[in-house]
Formats: sequence, structure tokens, C-alpha cells
Amino acid sequence: MGEQPLNVPTPSADVRQWAMFCHLAAFCGLLFPFGNLLGPLIIWQWKRELDPFIDAQGKESLNFQITVTIAYVICIALFIILIGFALLGLLVVAAAILMIIASVKVNEGQAYRYPFTWRVIQ
Repeated sequence: MGEQPLNVPTPSADVRQWAMFCHLAAFCGLLFPFGNLLGPLIIWQWKRELDPFIDAQGKESLNFQITVTIAYVICIALFIILIGFALLGLLVVAAAILMIIASVKVNEGQAYRYPFTWRVIQ
């Protein structure tokens, strides 16, 4: 799962790099609020017409970050019963690991689909 069919050529190094940046740009959320949404959105909007691979991976990254943001809000709401603190910690670690995996796979030329993602942007 997640691998491209044999008849699809591997994207060029430049295309793979921009697709990888779509996933890594979500780490902007560590620098400013909603950076996890704005980083991938900006790169996707800027480079999506360069190649369909960038367009698809930009959408995938953005959909994952929308899902993660919704989960953040739920965790914050659960702070009042204290379970939100543990859930937020798990969410941050899981999201970081998945973003790194996605970046590595995309840089290798493989399309990546995040698990448990609400795909709002088609």
C-alpha cells in the first residue's frame, strides 16, 4: 500500500523535494500558531501546478494537518478532565513521526497516504 504502480515514472528530484517540503512545512506549527496548516498550504499553492505529484502530496499533507488540528482542539477540550494532557502528548509524537515517514517516502518518489486522515480537500 502507498507504492506507485510500475508503469508510473519516478518523479524528478526537484518534484520529490517540493513534495517533501509540503510535508515538512507542517513543522512551522512549532514556530507559530496554525503554522502546521499555513506551511503546507503555502507550499502547495505555490508549487501545485509544477507536477501532479506535488499537487497530490500537498493535498495529502494539508488534509492530515486539518485532521491533526481538529484532534488538537479535542485534546484541549479534554484538558478539563486531565486526559487531554496525555492525549495531546501522544498526538504530537504520532503526528511528528508520521510527517517524517511521509517526507522520507515522498523523497524516495513513493506517494504517501496518512492513516486516519479526513480528506477534506480532494
